[in-house]
Amino acid sequence: MSPQQGTSKNQLVGLSLSAIGVVFGDIGTSPLYAMKEVFHGGLPIDKPHILGVLSLIFWSLTLVVTTKYAIFIMRADNKGEGGIMALMVLALRGVGENTTLRHFIVTIGLLGAALFYGDSIITPAISVLSAVEGLQIINPAMEHYVLPITISVLSVLFIVQAKGTGDIGKIFAPVMCVWFGTLALLGINNVLAEPAVLLAMNPYYAVHLLYELGWQGFLIMGAVVLAITGAEALYADMGHFGLKPIRYAWFGFVFPALLCNYFGQGALLLQNPKAIENPFYWLAPHWALYPLLALSTLATVIASQAVISGAFSVTRQAIQLGYCPRMDIVHTSGHEQGQVYVPAVNWLLMVAVFILVFSFGSSSGLASAYGIAVTGTMMVDTLLAFIVIKSLWHWKAFYGIVFLTLFLTIDFLFLSSNSLKIFSGGWLPLVVGMVLFVILTTWIKGRDLLAAYQDSKRVLFEELETKFKRNPPTTVKGTAIYLTRSLHGIPQVLLHNLEHNHVLHEHIVVLTIVTTDEPYVEEARRIKIRKFGDTRQFYRVKLYYGFQQGADVRYALTLLKNEGLDINLKDVSFFVGSEKVIFRIKSPMPIWRRFLFKFLFHNAASPIEFFKIPVEHVIEIGIRCEL
Repeated sequence: MSPQQGTSKNQLVGLSLSAIGVVFGDIGTSPLYAMKEVFHGGLPIDKPHILGVLSLIFWSLTLVVTTKYAIFIMRADNKGEGGIMALMVLALRGVGENTTLRHFIVTIGLLGAALFYGDSIITPAISVLSAVEGLQIINPAMEHYVLPITISVLSVLFIVQAKGTGDIGKIFAPVMCVWFGTLALLGINNVLAEPAVLLAMNPYYAVHLLYELGWQGFLIMGAVVLAITGAEALYADMGHFGLKPIRYAWFGFVFPALLCNYFGQGALLLQNPKAIENPFYWLAPHWALYPLLALSTLATVIASQAVISGAFSVTRQAIQLGYCPRMDIVHTSGHEQGQVYVPAVNWLLMVAVFILVFSFGSSSGLASAYGIAVTGTMMVDTLLAFIVIKSLWHWKAFYGIVFLTLFLTIDFLFLSSNSLKIFSGGWLPLVVGMVLFVILTTWIKGRDLLAAYQDSKRVLFEELETKFKRNPPTTVKGTAIYLTRSLHGIPQVLLHNLEHNHVLHEHIVVLTIVTTDEPYVEEARRIKIRKFGDTRQFYRVKLYYGFQQGADVRYALTLLKNEGLDINLKDVSFFVGSEKVIFRIKSPMPIWRRFLFKFLFHNAASPIEFFKIPVEHVIEIGIRCEL
């Protein structure tokens, strides 16, 4: 059941407050640097330009975050779940067996997911740096403390990931509510002093600014996009909180607070253009700077935590769907399935973030690298949403084309303006994204070849049964469970065991773990059993899990009793194939990909730990796979 179903008003309020603590951290900390970076390129700080920039920010938030995500894309939920993987699965479901479209959807979906990791590296670095840079406003002599403090804060953030965020997460909502309340109060105080700034809600100022500036207007869109980074989190975190709580939090509190602060910064600049040095901190009276610095740092840590958790979640979904090699996944909560920790991803992110902080040294430097990954992911969301609108929702062609044209134009404007940042730092998230995209596509290609090889070696149960009648093997007591990816036929590991040991157990279970295109599968639909054979007991067992769930074979065996198959764990032997991949000279896999796939395949996490198979009952058999 999704969070929004069957909730009372009190629960809805509670979920909305919790969403404020998790969903809006990234977009909620953008006021720290967005306005400053728009004027960083030398744009005149006068009334027409200030109103024009504010108008661009206002309409970007309104069209992209509010209209595209909060109103349209968030309707595309996969049984309550959101995010780029869920959207990709919905799009695949809509196009059926159309091979060309399926290939296109998987390609752009994986590209969007890969770019998301580029964003996951930059967000903690730029957010925490921009908060700690408030020290320079309080006391310019403390400038040399900015980098050490930033690294210290980020170090603690990554180290505590292994312990889970369940307990510390309880303070997220109160802190972020105070944060957004502070944003609103600081902004309103300055807007009241210069109410003319509200004229910026008129789109005329945005259009006029772009027309007047021409090419330079196109360039500043690369900085305006900083105001909407984190928009995709509204959709990605929908499975944790639900559609209504996120919408209520956005429309009722977060959106108004952001607008108040941006308009407040604009009002401040109208009165004091010198405040462009750091307009966010200049909003506050001097006595409030230290508390504001502490609050800003806490808010950016929470924003970074949300992005890191998002990277863990996307990684797990990709593994479950077969798009990524298995990795060790730690569940950090006994009652929340969504709280996971992926050690490899955590430490790689930490190293990458540290390199960024030391390389760029300031939030302004990092801003040149920020945006291209975000806008690339947003464009993928638009394309996938259009496919869902057309194939699943069956909108009239006119409305679908209007949706695609409007939002793809906006996405393309942001993406193309950010593409000009490539040589000044934007190459970094692109390189990260491209490397991950190559890894993911290589893994998928290799897995397809492996599946084809196993299918070519497939032996049907009926063929084996006929062979047993002519030449029955020795039977030993107990139950043998053979783990296999294939949904049909006798697994290679069983045939190898029979060939070398010439014995079979009296009870044989061929077990396949299947990941569905649903986020969760209830226990009532978890197991399917089919019995084969006359001379001995053969069972084909399929365990079904959603892409948000982790398989637990030990627990699943206890459920088999309810389906009429009683297995005593003490008498069970698990046979697992230890596959060694070899490539033929004329393999369809390109040579440069072969080495990568072999590295990924042989370094993937063991299925024994990943599927929670009792290790003391496992027998591994080597299998040579020639692709």
